[in-house]
Amino acid sequence: MTSTTLRAGLVGYGFAGQTFHAPVLSAVPGLELAAVASSQPHKVHADWPGVAVVPDVAALVARADIDLVVVATPNAQHHPVAKAALEAGKHVVVDKPFTLDVAEARELAQLAERHDRVLAVYQNRRFDADYLTLKNLLASGELGRPVYLESHFDRFRPEVRERWREQPVPGSGLWVDLGSHLVDQAVQLFGRPDTLQLDTAVLRDGAQVEDYFHAVLRYESGPHAPLRVVLHATTLAAHAAPRYMVHGTRGSYVKHGVDPQEDALRAGQRPPAAGWGADPLDGELTVQGADGIARVRKLPTQAGNYVDYYAAVRDAILGRGPNPVPPEQAVALMELLDIGRQSAAEGRAIRIDRP
Repeated sequence: MTSTTLRAGLVGYGFAGQTFHAPVLSAVPGLELAAVASSQPHKVHADWPGVAVVPDVAALVARADIDLVVVATPNAQHHPVAKAALEAGKHVVVDKPFTLDVAEARELAQLAERHDRVLAVYQNRRFDADYLTLKNLLASGELGRPVYLESHFDRFRPEVRERWREQPVPGSGLWVDLGSHLVDQAVQLFGRPDTLQLDTAVLRDGAQVEDYFHAVLRYESGPHAPLRVVLHATTLAAHAAPRYMVHGTRGSYVKHGVDPQEDALRAGQRPPAAGWGADPLDGELTVQGADGIARVRKLPTQAGNYVDYYAAVRDAILGRGPNPVPPEQAVALMELLDIGRQSAAEGRAIRIDRP
């Protein structure tokens, strides 16, 4: 690196690359989108006229001026592309899910350690407005000891689309797509569960991969026990359940709606637009006072900011701060996603070994 500005190369300019990565990393001081590996140069140049477009991964990782490679390919390509970038001496960000399974995840983690490179997974929903609000609320102790969390990601998409995410190919399906986020958030809040039970289904007419899941995480030991965490996602919810519902020994919290950043990015907005990440929907907090009377009040939702993720990646590369999603966390999450698939296949709860 010849300066404090890090030059990023993006692999893939489909939905993830165009919507979540290019505009977010470009909003970070000290990060520059320098090149994109894509077969659609016209699409890239329509959004980023000054950015170089190269035909493939090999051409991108061979560039000496690229410090960071961002992998925004279909999921099956995450491992080979990240591996090529690490072996070329690049720092790497991989979109979620990290890999197809835990074996691939461990190999990439070992490669990053061997080459002394920063390897991070794009868990952007750690920077959602509602999640940050929930995290701070739990830390405050106002709800007492949490005993139940229900986390929903409900959508209404009754039509099956012609895209790889909805076709029977490696890395498709709702569990690894949205489950990667919901399980990660649960682990960040409460740690590794003792058991995991997953139910999946194919509910839409013409669907070829699971478009529904319902997971139950049981915490039977440790500081948060006893605790139950329910993670739920569906593509057939015209009336969505609350995004979060939490019950504790002193009160409850309910939050409707989802973080606004994805919709803003889909609409072509770029951070830092005015009011970026501000969620207009307050949560509802019910707390029982010392007098035994339950009081309900609105809890404002703090702003989220996906840009904070890439700022943390920048700082980790420059030695100024920790990796926001280090490989050991990514490997542990892939273990849980694999256990979930085993649970769904066997129709039972799977006990999880402690590391």
